[in-house]
Amino acid sequence: MDVDNASIADMWNRLTGSQPDPPLWLVGLVGLLALGAVLHGPTWRVARNTVTIAHEGGHALIALLTGRKLDGIKLHSDTSGVTVSRGRPHGPGMIFTALAGYVTPPLLGLLFAVLLAAGRITLMLWFSLALLAAMLVMIRNAYGALSVIATGATIFAVSWLGSSTVQAGFAYLAAWFLLLAATRPVIELQRMRARHMAPSSDADQLAHLTGVPGLAWVSLFGATALLALLAGGALLVPDVSVPDLPVPPGF
Repeated sequence: MDVDNASIADMWNRLTGSQPDPPLWLVGLVGLLALGAVLHGPTWRVARNTVTIAHEGGHALIALLTGRKLDGIKLHSDTSGVTVSRGRPHGPGMIFTALAGYVTPPLLGLLFAVLLAAGRITLMLWFSLALLAAMLVMIRNAYGALSVIATGATIFAVSWLGSSTVQAGFAYLAAWFLLLAATRPVIELQRMRARHMAPSSDADQLAHLTGVPGLAWVSLFGATALLALLAGGALLVPDVSVPDLPVPPGF
């Protein structure tokens, strides 16, 4: 029993304890890798699945919090997704549910940045696992289940088997990616709206629900992504101290 208690205590300390900040070069390197994943088309088409998971998870969470009944989530191989909930077809619950999708990835990235700035690298990784596990219960198609399981397995392997440097690099990469990637889907959304290819987009649903033009909602999505990137980036980059320069005699 003492061994079991000690193991639980060690696990708890590992989960809630703080880890040292990674070196600046590592933070910068994974930030550049994240930026490359966003800008490089073939890589983006794969990595965008992560943004879709966060997007649909945001819809699902707010639907539940506002009292709607969540029927399920589907993720598709073209990186699109759909979250189906039941309840009043209008009103605050529906509005906040529709609003949540595009703002969740940048806000989640900002939350990760807050945890990492506090040295809670392991907590950030296991918090991600908890979110994925909760989402997996509501997935209703095979590709969606595979995407969530593969993402969770990767995070678990890194958090359980990786060295402290590997864990830090992966955690910072995830935070940077969510912060940097959040703007691109908003740009893609407006391009599709301009070509009349997304009549049922979140922005257009919000316009129908509120009477506020869809472009205003797209602007809100973009502003949220940019503000989260600025705030999160400031948290992720450690303070760089400038050494004092020698003062010549007589000054």
